Amino acid sequence: MAPSVAQELAEATTNGSSTNGIVVKPQLTLTGKVIAVTGGNRGIGLGVAECCLINDAAKVYSIDLAEPGDEFAAILKRFPGRIAAIQANVTDEDSITAAVDKIVEEAGAIHGIVVNAGRTNHKAALDFTKKEIEDLFNVNLFGSFYTARVAAKAFIKLGIKGSVVFTASMASYRPNKIVPSTPYGASKAGVRNMTHTLAMEWAKYGIRVNSVSPGLVRTAMTYWVDQQPDWEQQLKYYGGIPRLAEVQELGGAYVYLLSDAASYTTSIDIPVNGVIGSKSKPSI
Repeated sequence: MAPSVAQELAEATTNGSSTNGIVVKPQLTLTGKVIAVTGGNRGIGLGVAECCLINDAAKVYSIDLAEPGDEFAAILKRFPGRIAAIQANVTDEDSITAAVDKIVEEAGAIHGIVVNAGRTNHKAALDFTKKEIEDLFNVNLFGSFYTARVAAKAFIKLGIKGSVVFTASMASYRPNKIVPSTPYGASKAGVRNMTHTLAMEWAKYGIRVNSVSPGLVRTAMTYWVDQQPDWEQQLKYYGGIPRLAEVQELGGAYVYLLSDAASYTTSIDIPVNGVIGSKSKPSI
C-alpha cells in the first residue's frame, strides 16, 4: 500500500527530506552553522550571538569596531571556544572582506550573517548637522550594504545557501514623537527596502535575505527610556506590553531566519515589538 500524505510528511520531518527531492529540515536549530554578527560585542548584537550559541551554532563571530567588554567576556566564559571577536569597520568594504575571509580561513565556512552594526542619534530634524546625518547613513545603510555584499560573495564562492539577516527598526515604519530621528528612521527604512531587493537578486544563488525590526529594547543606548518621569503615562498611549524588551527576546526571530527551518522564507521583515503604537500625545 502506498504511504499516505501524512506518512510522507512525518517521514520528511523525521529524516529532513521530502519526496520531491528538496531537503526540508523543519527543526529550529543552528547545529553545525558558523554565524557572523556585526556589532556583536554588546547590545542587540551580543544578545543575538548568545541566542545563536544557545541554539547550537558551531561558532559565532562578532565583527565589531569596538573592543569586547565585560558582557562579551561573560558570554565567552559560558561558551568557551565557540565565540570570537574580530575587529573591523563596516563602513570600509575591504575591512569587512578581511573579517569574513578570516572567518572562512579559521572555521572553514560561513553559513549566516546578522547585519546588525548601527548607530542612533535622536533629535529634531532641524538640529542635525550634515556630519551627523552622514554618520548615520554610512553605518546603518551603506555599512549594511557592504556587509551583506561581502557575505553574499563568500556564500557564492563556497557554494553555501547562506542567510543574511538585517537589523532594521520599528522606526522604519513610523515616527516617534518623544525621540524623533528622521535620518535614523530613513536609514532603517532603506535597510528594509534593501532586504527585498537583495532577496530578489540573490535567490538564484539560494541566498535568503530577511530583516528583523526591533521595537523598544533595553540597551546602553535606551537605558533612559523607562526612567522618564512620565513613562507610565506614555505607556497608556503606546499600548501593548508595558516594558522594554530584553535583548534576548529578539533572538528567536533571528535564529529562525538563520536556520534551515526558514529555507522557504526570504524577503520578509519580522517586527519584534511589544509596544503597539507610536507616541503621540493627545490634544487636551
